[in-house]
Amino acid sequence: MNIKSLLLGSAAALAAVSGAQAADAIVAAEPEAMEYVRVCDAFGTGYFYIPGTETCLKIGGYVRTQVEFGDTNAGFEGSIGNLSGNNNWGSYTRAYLTVSAKNDTEYGALSSYINLQADSSHTGNNNSDGGVILDGAWINIAGFDVGYFYNWWDDFALSGETEEAGGNLFNAIRYTYDGGSFQAGIAVEDLGSDAREQPSHDDDVGVSGLLRGTVGGIDALLIGSYDFDVEEAAFKARLTAEVGPGTFGIMGIYATDPTAYWSLSEWSVAAEYKIQATEKLFITPAAQYFGDVGFDNGNIDAWRVGVTAGYQITEGLRSLATVNYTDADEAGTSLTGNDDDAWSGFLRLQRDF
Repeated sequence: MNIKSLLLGSAAALAAVSGAQAADAIVAAEPEAMEYVRVCDAFGTGYFYIPGTETCLKIGGYVRTQVEFGDTNAGFEGSIGNLSGNNNWGSYTRAYLTVSAKNDTEYGALSSYINLQADSSHTGNNNSDGGVILDGAWINIAGFDVGYFYNWWDDFALSGETEEAGGNLFNAIRYTYDGGSFQAGIAVEDLGSDAREQPSHDDDVGVSGLLRGTVGGIDALLIGSYDFDVEEAAFKARLTAEVGPGTFGIMGIYATDPTAYWSLSEWSVAAEYKIQATEKLFITPAAQYFGDVGFDNGNIDAWRVGVTAGYQITEGLRSLATVNYTDADEAGTSLTGNDDDAWSGFLRLQRDF
């Protein structure tokens, strides 16, 4: 074998080995295409598709900081929940998160809602003490709401921060027929499920009915509720109308005796006028009268006057302020506490998203 043949054989062997190694080499997999979040405009702004599904999701809420004030001798806890003892002012910060999910079905839109609330300190309306609470979770489909949500008494109040209008958070099922300018509904509610509002109420049921009509700038509604635990009824009527530069509202409440829906007085009448002073500023003076406070055989009446003002500072940021004065015939009522009159109010800064 000559040198030329040896060199050719060696080159062939090396080529064969190199080919085998190349065949065994690791080849990187092609990256999978990423599915970017798609905007869902079928249910309004802010929704996006959950990747890989046809369900649309929306996340919103607000961050609120509020300073409250009131009479130290009033000793009441309502909207002024941070005031106690000798304190005539208090503050808290709240984080509120809402999650909405929607998709189309053969029965119409299927919706679900979750509301979570966390406060930096105790507030009179919810006893959260800085913890996170469930402020609503329910399912909606074909006109039905099922779950844990605020009732119609809370949904249909006046717009200001002066009036007392009732309202609770119950486990419930309700149906609402929506004919556009006419609505009618019926609800069955677990009156013992709102431990924050009715801690001593037995686990019994209530039934509510709603009638509502809108014509032009006029909106009128009537709510009737029956509390089977105490076998008493309560009624609420509200009318709002666009008048001049604002909206006029009037509300009336009557109860045969204290119920889970209304327990402040036998009857009450409230009125307000929301003035849209500028594109960003509104001012709402309001007044309310309470007849037979505490259902004490008509011995004690009370009245309240106040004003609420709100200003849209910029997109997503707004402020709200209110001051109210309440006067009762006698001291010791739920409206004025240990005195026969009381001042209260708050200053709020809120970032909505």
